[in-house]
Amino acid sequence: MKKVHILVCLLPLPFLFFSYKKTSVPTVAIKKANGAFTLLRNGEPYFIKGAGGLEHYDRLKECGGNSVRLWSTEGAKQYLDKAHALGLTVTLGLDMGHERRGFNYDDKKAVKEQLEKLKKEVLLYKDHPALLMWGVGNEVDQFAKNYNVWYAVNDLAKFIHEVDPNHPTTTMLAGVPKKHIQEIIKRCPHLDILSINAFRWIEPVKRDITAAGWKGPYLLGEWGPTGYWESETVPWGTFIEETSTEKAKACEERYKHIKSNSERCLGGYIFFWGNKQARTHTLLSLFSEKGEGIEVQDMLQKEWTGKAPKNSAPKIVPIGIDDFQTHKGVYLTPSSNHKAYTDATDPDGDKLYFYWEIYQESKEKKEGGDTEAKPASLNDLIIDGKGRVLSFKAPQQEGAYRLFVEVYDGNKHMATANTPFYVKK
Repeated sequence: MKKVHILVCLLPLPFLFFSYKKTSVPTVAIKKANGAFTLLRNGEPYFIKGAGGLEHYDRLKECGGNSVRLWSTEGAKQYLDKAHALGLTVTLGLDMGHERRGFNYDDKKAVKEQLEKLKKEVLLYKDHPALLMWGVGNEVDQFAKNYNVWYAVNDLAKFIHEVDPNHPTTTMLAGVPKKHIQEIIKRCPHLDILSINAFRWIEPVKRDITAAGWKGPYLLGEWGPTGYWESETVPWGTFIEETSTEKAKACEERYKHIKSNSERCLGGYIFFWGNKQARTHTLLSLFSEKGEGIEVQDMLQKEWTGKAPKNSAPKIVPIGIDDFQTHKGVYLTPSSNHKAYTDATDPDGDKLYFYWEIYQESKEKKEGGDTEAKPASLNDLIIDGKGRVLSFKAPQQEGAYRLFVEVYDGNKHMATANTPFYVKK
């Protein structure tokens, strides 16, 4: 009888599990051919259809999205696991100090401590199967005058290349700062991709980074509706925000530029996949505070899947106040009575519900996505606001205010519009 040898593995189960995870890490690379660049994941082309945010990943998947962007490693395992469960990837941010917040890149001790801290984060997450690439700093160029920041970025990117050959490196810039891009070219040879955060001025991105000397691939680290910093304004300086319908049209045009430049552009992350106060609570938010989505999501779903959603968001027109031309500035006297109006339609014939609010204009002047506080509502000024027409009383105190309307369809969708006005004695 032939002897049968049985090998017994004495390795502990946790070790086996870790080894399996490590060997299953998808490889991400950049292919260059005939002057064009393609992002490859496990050897297959991977055009980024992404969103920046911390929630609603199931909705992103439903829209046809494939990737999430995070700005730091805070809570990263939770987000990476959630993304992986849905088949999404993650561009994981490594949060670096900003000169505008007081970080000094001439302070060698502080720079060294930051590098060592971020090295540990790289080692912690480099083998996660959802990881797509590393975002080495977000908008560290904004208001920065010390170009030594790019040596620090390169040192971290170099370390990533040494310990993690599976994932490329990028850094996110605020717009297209020509001088900073020129310094990146000189000081950051270990950056694989240039990421640009651009909203209204997305069209000239490729031209401008090329003019600055960048010849490699790029992606849109953030893109979306028009920001407060690039919008039209009323006479007292307050910006005019697009309606959700105008945002959808604008984003549709902007996405054309991402697609049409795919020989160098690797895709992009729309901002913000959630709800965020940025001068207003609706400006860049693609969801309400309770999770209803706006028309921009419908546009993305059509672009990413080729099919319209089964149920669409309402469409809305701008708010009017009395017979004023709101773009020229609406001035009201204290405690006077007025009417505001809008109109909304639903593509699916759903019943619409109108919700009006009044806020004092935000006094926050934060930049770079820093956390802002939402002003308190002044809804005691509303006399009657159950439909398309609002009756309200102007505030008693002189100053800048903003009138909002949100229109819900009862199927997790909404439309938004707002308009500024000024109370003057």
